[in-house]
Amino acid sequence: MLVKYRKDYEKIAMGLLSYLPDLRNLKNLQEEMSLYDNSSEFFLYLFRDKESDLIGIVGIQLLEHFVLIRYLSLAPGFRNHEYEQALMKDLREEFPKKRLTALPDYSYLFKD
Repeated sequence: MLVKYRKDYEKIAMGLLSYLPDLRNLKNLQEEMSLYDNSSEFFLYLFRDKESDLIGIVGIQLLEHFVLIRYLSLAPGFRNHEYEQALMKDLREEFPKKRLTALPDYSYLFKD
């Protein structure tokens, strides 16, 4: 289940984002987080598993006809195809009129 990012999820979001190599540096991470403050184009969604634990995060950019997946990060124990596909399914349901696409690093998400 996707949960739209709110400020009270900041520490969890930063923790999940810090698994990404480019965001391990605190300055880079803070700059990335600032991108989502009051933006009408960039959004963060946290991902819950069946037990309601926050286990992942996805950063997206909303374009006219597309939802661009900028990155996806799952907690270490949940990095498998099952969770990635569940997150993709939730994104499709959240944005049914837009086509999902991704930056090249995440193109594997579209392979079944």
